[in-house]
Amino acid sequence: MTSVHEASPPPAPGRAAARRPPPAPPGRSLSWAMLSRALAVPLILGLVCFLPAVIAAQPGSGTRDTAYWLQLVLTCYAGARLATMILSTRRRLLQGVFWMFVYIAMGVAPFAQVVIGQTPTPLVGPRSDLVTAVSMVLMGCAAFDLGALLASRRPPRRRPARGGHGPATAHRVRLRLLVVLAFAASGYYVLKLGGPAVFFTSRQEISASLARSGVASDGSNVGSAFLKGFGTVPALLALLFHTRRLATSRTARRTPSTVLVWAALAVLNLVVNNPISNARYWFLTVLVSLLFTAFPSSAAVYRSVLTLGVVGALVLFPYADRFRYDDEGYRPVRSASVFEPLATKDYDQTVMFANTVSWVDTRGHTYGRQLAGSALFFVPRAVWSGKPEDTGVRVGEWMGMNMTNLSAPLWTELWVDFGAVGMVGGLALTGYAAARTDRRYALAVTRAGPGPGSVLAVAAPVIAGYTFILLRGPLLQAAGKLAVVALCLALVTSFRTGSRRGSR
Repeated sequence: MTSVHEASPPPAPGRAAARRPPPAPPGRSLSWAMLSRALAVPLILGLVCFLPAVIAAQPGSGTRDTAYWLQLVLTCYAGARLATMILSTRRRLLQGVFWMFVYIAMGVAPFAQVVIGQTPTPLVGPRSDLVTAVSMVLMGCAAFDLGALLASRRPPRRRPARGGHGPATAHRVRLRLLVVLAFAASGYYVLKLGGPAVFFTSRQEISASLARSGVASDGSNVGSAFLKGFGTVPALLALLFHTRRLATSRTARRTPSTVLVWAALAVLNLVVNNPISNARYWFLTVLVSLLFTAFPSSAAVYRSVLTLGVVGALVLFPYADRFRYDDEGYRPVRSASVFEPLATKDYDQTVMFANTVSWVDTRGHTYGRQLAGSALFFVPRAVWSGKPEDTGVRVGEWMGMNMTNLSAPLWTELWVDFGAVGMVGGLALTGYAAARTDRRYALAVTRAGPGPGSVLAVAAPVIAGYTFILLRGPLLQAAGKLAVVALCLALVTSFRTGSRRGSR
């Protein structure tokens, strides 16, 4: 398979050869090749055979019907693809995170639920709807792979190199604007909620402080979504851009002002983006994006994130909601098996897909209405009285659930609007976009200078981390911070196409 350095474009005519990244030492490539062969067999056996076999041996009241065997096939398929991502010589950030999510949330956890005979959310429809849901997830995964395969067949578009100091200077000015925005927006966010202390209490207290702040006094969540989005996202992105500068530039590491700004941004993120006051999926976004940005060329970090992510999702994630409620509202998880929390907490994606199939059978498809509501999330309900609610909320209310903060994975969102054909097409486009972004990211991390390469070198890790939220859904909840991410990246991106050929 082609390595990152082999895929890099040749330097532009007239440019110094030193701009091309040095090739990896032969000894290093040989040592990794030997290590990958040693890891390949136990990794594949562990993900594809051993873990599913251990789950299948668990005691429970589940029946071994069609849903059981389809779920087993999906788990093994996702495990094989995840192993491929881990063992690849390329760092496929978006594809790797996609398959890690599918393996845990759509594979291992639902398989444990089928075996044990329990689900976090009740299955209200017939068992055949669960069979349909698992089959559609399998089809969507195959479509994702097809889209990624089509992207790999298309040669990468080579952009002309930029000359002069203008783009670098413009990039630094834009980055300073982002830093100013980060401190101003996060400072307003902290003051609006009552000071830094509230960010080290619980998410329940954060929600209560938002309610007291009056930003959602009109009954809409748009105000609170923008307040939280601008209070957390610019701070994270500013930290990531400065982290990349320190990771790729020796001059930046020797500049006191750059180091001081990075330290100040780190303290700011400890306040507004800590795991106590934020949802677990958002903190995963912060952690994953920071690791991928701080170690832009480290294959070991990439593989460790994917491998340890599976262990963390199985063992730690069900217990990581310690700070969701205060001490009176917290209910610790008690279980005799590591797989029991997977059947009773958090991972409701597959069963919610099955419930959505039942809901669509009674109400019909919405033909783009739900996605339109997510895309136009910023429109207040006072202006759009018929604005759709979260897909998870709508299905939960139809189920008669008191707690409607339920998931609506990407497969479900596409199914609700466009049925099986739209779901397959949407996942194929997702796979194509993910593969193209991964290829361009592999080229961007080899360029240490400012410009579009440095923006993509930060944007790709952020999108990879946010993939957890996008795949889990609902999209309406995820749209707010995603829009703020896009606005901040647009702020630091120069859209000029570079110097004309004749002026070089």
